[in-house]
Amino acid sequence: MENFEEVTLLNTRFHKVRVCQLIDYAIAAAYADTKTVIGNVNVKAMNLAYEQPWYQDFLNQCDLVFCDGFGVLLGAKALGYSVESVHRMTCPDYIENFALACEKADVPLFLLAGKPGVVDKAIEMFKAVAPKLRVQGHHGYFDKSGEENDKVIQKINEFKPGILYVGFGMPLQERWILDNINRLDVKVFLPLGACLDFYTGSVYRGPRWMTDRGLEWLTRFFTEPQRLWERYVVGNPLFFYRVLQERLAEGVTTKNKVSL
Repeated sequence: MENFEEVTLLNTRFHKVRVCQLIDYAIAAAYADTKTVIGNVNVKAMNLAYEQPWYQDFLNQCDLVFCDGFGVLLGAKALGYSVESVHRMTCPDYIENFALACEKADVPLFLLAGKPGVVDKAIEMFKAVAPKLRVQGHHGYFDKSGEENDKVIQKINEFKPGILYVGFGMPLQERWILDNINRLDVKVFLPLGACLDFYTGSVYRGPRWMTDRGLEWLTRFFTEPQRLWERYVVGNPLFFYRVLQERLAEGVTTKNKVSL
């Protein structure tokens, strides 16, 4: 499969990949003999990786890591990398194209995410655009260990998905993948956070003009300020402070910048 250029930011790497390349990569990996883990990074992920070595190791050992945060692109540009807005993608914007690609390639898709009812609604929406898609799912509100976890794993293995979408939020979804990867009859693991919540309208993303300009976080903050204030009010400035420290330490000379 194709190798993509790497970007290393705060000792955590991601790849310069576009949506069409990401989808093609996942579909091809679903037919490979080995298991593939596809990760993604945003500012929250970068902060988690900076503070939690196991999480940084997870990202750095993923087969492919794509960028899901406008702030990460800005940080990469500050360190001299030539990145463009097309190297940042948010799942709700391409999830139907992903479903269509799975349908065309006959790759079974299992959705493991959201509150009860969210997956059912997502499957209904997928079927409207990709009626021949083989898809099953289970909500994400279950005990991640013990008997309940065993039953979920059994359900997944009986379906034998080519691609498993896991959406528990960071870092719980990555921890669950690490703890269970050897028990799962799955080819591709794809942690995508709250994608289905946004796709189904269960959580409001904000107007398109904001999401296209990296301002989705602002809508989310004002929608859920008590839950998200630390992530955005503290986390965003902290991330850019750390990037500035790295830039000063390395004496970065920016080259070949491409405007966002």
